[in-house]
Amino acid sequence: MAPRLVGILGGMGPEATILLQSKLVEAVSASDDCDHIPLLIDMNPQVPSRFAHLIAGTGENPGPTLATMARRLQTAGALALAMPCNTAHHYAKAITGAVNIPLLNMVDLTADYAARTIGSGVCVGILASPAVRRIRLFEDALSARGFSVVWPKDDEEMLSAIRSIKANGPCRDARETLRGASYELVAAGVDLQIVACSEFSLIADSVAPDANVIDTIDLLVTEICKFSQSGQHGEAE
Repeated sequence: MAPRLVGILGGMGPEATILLQSKLVEAVSASDDCDHIPLLIDMNPQVPSRFAHLIAGTGENPGPTLATMARRLQTAGALALAMPCNTAHHYAKAITGAVNIPLLNMVDLTADYAARTIGSGVCVGILASPAVRRIRLFEDALSARGFSVVWPKDDEEMLSAIRSIKANGPCRDARETLRGASYELVAAGVDLQIVACSEFSLIADSVAPDANVIDTIDLLVTEICKFSQSGQHGEAE
């Protein structure tokens, strides 16, 4: 069976979208070009700021723009959608309400992974933006599966690191911030750390070396491969 076409809602930020594509290339054991996952990528850095909308409360709602992108990808032939931006999953209903193809949802994939690998009733730490914390994006999904959730204490430091990566790429200051936050979660006794910001995915190798860590981008890569290569979605590995 030919691999199925997946549409990517990208540009949030551009480097994270490129990272997803690179990881997808690495994930496939290919002998020729045609073995790789076919993608339609809508690289749209002009999606309204999630931070401005969710943190400042003054920015434009990104939902309508994301819905337009989703419709555009479906019309172009995509059979499923994926979005390598964690915070933008707050607008998942705007996306799924605009199309009749599935969104491979990183939040659900992450909560299901935690349930499969560490069981319920334990503690999970999240390395993400303050916007994700404020809207309880991962916290609600994890709590529903019996997990308690711990966050690094300094929201402003985490937000500053994310903005530095958006402006300067994977810089040293951001790496030091992520490493410190990861060590903080180790000290708090969490059983699993979740890299739940695609800017932090660019520097995920900076987490504490003894931490049990999963990156949401990696979970999305696995799900995209599963959907494209077999047509399956949402089944446990």
